[in-house]
Amino acid sequence: MDTLQALEQRITDLEIKASFAEDTVEQLNQVIVRQQEQIDRLIRELVELRNRATAAEPEGVRSLRDELPPHY
Repeated sequence: MDTLQALEQRITDLEIKASFAEDTVEQLNQVIVRQQEQIDRLIRELVELRNRATAAEPEGVRSLRDELPPHY
């Protein structure tokens, strides 16, 4: 009987550990989902900023000499 009780205790301990492991995996999955949403949002913002920067630039090739102040 002692062996049976020891086996039952081991099974119970393993079930508890499995339960905690499942909970941890679920929490990590939620973190990954939030991080992916944040990455997607940042990518959209980056694309928008690039589009704004491109729209703000005048057409054609610019030279550094074009950027010199008038007193040069």
